[in-house]
Amino acid sequence: MDAITEKILGLGEFRNMQRYKVSIVMGSESDRTIMQKAAETLKAFGVEHGLTVASAHRNPHTLLKHVREEEGNGAAIFIAGAGGAAHLAGVIAAHTTKPVIGVPITSKLLGLDSLLSMVQMPRGVPVATVAVDGAVNAAVLAVQILAVADSSLRAKLTKYKAGLAEEVVR
Repeated sequence: MDAITEKILGLGEFRNMQRYKVSIVMGSESDRTIMQKAAETLKAFGVEHGLTVASAHRNPHTLLKHVREEEGNGAAIFIAGAGGAAHLAGVIAAHTTKPVIGVPITSKLLGLDSLLSMVQMPRGVPVATVAVDGAVNAAVLAVQILAVADSSLRAKLTKYKAGLAEEVVR
């Protein structure tokens, strides 16, 4: 977790919030450095999450099984990070009715290939996509979606946003 998030949220607060599950999936182990930032951000907000590697191209059956298991275990949102062709988020979105947030990972074309793979989804199969390597924003977006039904999570987001505003004026 970055120092700003940790400072703004203050670890140990909001311990009694309702539990949700966000499933973080990355296309390969090389994506872990970026996607770990999403996990750390969710942890700072107190949101339950899991982090796994499953390739849409190399082990699609494992990916589909993972999506089904995570849904059965209460996953409310999926965050998918991948580079290159980056079909991971789209494949997940094709197999779930839960929100999917895509994180394009920097690749040979500076992440533009990954970004375009995620934002050019066909009608009816949306993937909410954040900036290249934007795992923190993906986690914050997931928290914002969950906060629609959770006032304590909304309070935490309000505190977080206020802290961001304070950081700008310093």
